[in-house]
Amino acid sequence: MITVAIVDDHTIIVEGLERLLNESETVRVCGKAYSVAECREHLKKGQPDVLLLDINLTDGSGIELCPEIKKKYPQVKILMLTSYSELATVTHALDVGADGYLLKNSMPEEMLEGIRVVYEGGRFLCEDVNSLLQKHEKHSLEFTRRELVILRYLKEGLTSQQIADKICRSFDTVRSYRKALHLKLGAHSTAELLRNAKELGLV
Repeated sequence: MITVAIVDDHTIIVEGLERLLNESETVRVCGKAYSVAECREHLKKGQPDVLLLDINLTDGSGIELCPEIKKKYPQVKILMLTSYSELATVTHALDVGADGYLLKNSMPEEMLEGIRVVYEGGRFLCEDVNSLLQKHEKHSLEFTRRELVILRYLKEGLTSQQIADKICRSFDTVRSYRKALHLKLGAHSTAELLRNAKELGLV
């Protein structure tokens, strides 16, 4: 059984999570805390395998508590469980040592999967957060002026040879540019390439 402690300042959420997790065949709730102070006291007495940690607590922040826990109890896996889905909050939590990030609207199956993954040493992101980070990573990519020109021509329906004629380059050069674009945007077809480029505001 994977032992789990819950840290959240809403009693109804803690009780609901406790009931849900104890009904599973793989997880047992071994402790509950409703504040940063209570969490510290609980960990002094014993450590769970996984700590479900909310961000907004009455006497502090779960994110600020995260590195403290990791320093004192490095064996404890921390799975943030919160309603905050902003990119800056997610990246901050992961940067300071969180092993995973779950939103409170996640399905029970996803929550149990997250607990299992971090317990086994992996990093877990719920589906919504994973999509958010992937989109950010694509936005962070740099595109050359020539690549953007080629994207525009592809949107207009031009072939590689027609684009080569337009930009006064060889067919092989255009093909290399297209290959680079497919890799950057994670696309396997021209339709997917243009769809992903549109999502990022590139065309």
